Amino acid sequence: MEDSYRHKGLRKKLVDELEKKGIIDQNVLRAINNVPRHLFMESGFLNFSYKDSAFPIGANQTISQPYTVAYQTQLLKLNPREKVLEIGTGSGYQTAVLLEMGAIVYTIERQHELFMKSKSLLEKLRYTAHFFYGDGYIGKPTYGPYHKILVTAGASEIPQNLVDQLMVGGIMVIPHGDNTGQEMVVIEKISENETKKTNHGKFIFVPMLKGTNK
Repeated sequence: MEDSYRHKGLRKKLVDELEKKGIIDQNVLRAINNVPRHLFMESGFLNFSYKDSAFPIGANQTISQPYTVAYQTQLLKLNPREKVLEIGTGSGYQTAVLLEMGAIVYTIERQHELFMKSKSLLEKLRYTAHFFYGDGYIGKPTYGPYHKILVTAGASEIPQNLVDQLMVGGIMVIPHGDNTGQEMVVIEKISENETKKTNHGKFIFVPMLKGTNK
């Protein structure tokens, strides 16, 4: 679990690169600078930990490109102590970024292998989140409503279950589209019956799937 001066230097370079690409939220940049991304990588990709690219993490999933993590997080307009529902724990890297920003995180993973792995790693790193193995399309209504919801996989539809679990005044960030690419969508909940939707550019995510996978 080493986090050397070299790692910290590479993270600072990554943060500088993200700023040049348009990430302006200083809290997001600070969180990226604090999270040791190399600890979330598969051993074969360790030398690329601070390259602004996505890499495989097993179970046909990826650790997202740092720019994508920063961009989605910036769109959330996150405040400390807000309740965030994360759909797709994956490697746990995005979870760690949210926790670094002071969020109270409820995170769901449908791949049992990744659920166990990311939960174990984040606990070793002393990050405290609420972990659930389950179907992200269903969400976690028991612990809602949430100030913010972040979906880290490409959804072919906007799940009404998740919109329902958002507080009035809350924000959901979700990549919406098919397997060829998605539009980054921000949904703001104006009232119990009204939402405002805005589009924020094209991205490519692994698909958001229903059910669970042992």
